[in-house]
Amino acid sequence: MKKIAVLTSGGDAPGMNAAVRAVVRSTIYYGAKAYGIKQGYHGLIRGQIEEMDLSSVADIIHRGGTKLQTARSEEFMTVAGRKRAMYTVEMFEIDGIVVIGGDGSFKGAQKLAELGVPIIGIPGTIDNDLRYTESTIGFDTAVNTVLDAISKIRDTSSSHGRANIIQVMGRHCGDIALHTGLAGGAESIIVPEMYFDIKKVCGKLVQGKNRGKLHSIIILAEGVGDGIETAKRIEEITGIETRVTILGHIQRGGSPTAYDRILASKMGARAVQLLLEGKQARAVGIKGLKVIDVSLSEAINGGSWFNKEMYELADILSL
Repeated sequence: MKKIAVLTSGGDAPGMNAAVRAVVRSTIYYGAKAYGIKQGYHGLIRGQIEEMDLSSVADIIHRGGTKLQTARSEEFMTVAGRKRAMYTVEMFEIDGIVVIGGDGSFKGAQKLAELGVPIIGIPGTIDNDLRYTESTIGFDTAVNTVLDAISKIRDTSSSHGRANIIQVMGRHCGDIALHTGLAGGAESIIVPEMYFDIKKVCGKLVQGKNRGKLHSIIILAEGVGDGIETAKRIEEITGIETRVTILGHIQRGGSPTAYDRILASKMGARAVQLLLEGKQARAVGIKGLKVIDVSLSEAINGGSWFNKEMYELADILSL
């Protein structure tokens, strides 16, 4: 394998740059040439490919976002679009591609693999919704970003005696809400995987206020509902003034944590090793302290799983 390319696709995640760096430098270390594909599958279709050297990835391990940029490509989901992508692969004589992204990116990678391109996937998404791996690149950073926001919001909530709903990302996966809710001492955590009882949420708020609690934090995953509407219902039932903070894309930005940098570095290096070993249509992940790899099909179809024990613990500790 003489030429290995890397792309980032879908939503950006802190740590993607660390993964790109690991792929490029590992490729060069093992004697092959490294190439960067700009703007994901969109750039692959349009031939936005350039050779990368050691300097290309200097000073990026600590940076959020992605040096290669990312974009969603409707064209790639068509047969004609994938044919154009294959033409680019053949024209540049690319022997293997490392795809960094989430579920949608992996589905695109599988389509390329079916056309004969050796592909290795690296999970890069803050949602942590790929269940074959214990953690995805960017998740830990997003959790810490939300925790920082909780600390600041708690200060002002205490000053005014308010309740505050903090709406976090997670359309179909409540992991950000769950982890930040437990670590941040939230009174209630509202996630798409668990039944949402507004009366129970309100009951906790009233009980807390009656025993002199000066603030209340509610973490709401965006996939459950609208934070503003939820706040109105809480005020109507309890009479407690409730504010809403929608964190939005701030969760995707910022310098990656040490954990995400190390995770990305391990996964990037392993992805290159797998290609050099002749493996294809695989996805790397993490189990305990060990980097693993599974088929792309298994990574995509791993199903949904939610840590109910952690959710129950958070509920117990929020009394």
